Amino acid sequence: MNESVFKGKWKEFKGEVQSQWGKLTADDLEQTKGNVKAIIGLIEQKYGEKKEEVLTKVNALAKRFEIDVDEKVSDAKSSVAKSSENVKKIFASKIIEPLK
Repeated sequence: MNESVFKGKWKEFKGEVQSQWGKLTADDLEQTKGNVKAIIGLIEQKYGEKKEEVLTKVNALAKRFEIDVDEKVSDAKSSVAKSSENVKKIFASKIIEPLK
């Protein structure tokens, strides 16, 4: 699981975790400060689930957030490329052409 993605989407992820594991309070999750190992330990403690099972479920949940981020990064790259092309065209028409 990508730790930076996890922390960046913390509020959304926290809501999903609470939805799936209702015994966890907002305070419980805030105390983990987004630390994946702490969240997994908390779920193990409150639910008595095995670490491997919890890890699988938490990873599946987190993958949805990684996909969202990947799509946004791709959109941003596309937008930057378009902007770059526009800047080149404007530069050519406003700066280069008048000099000829």
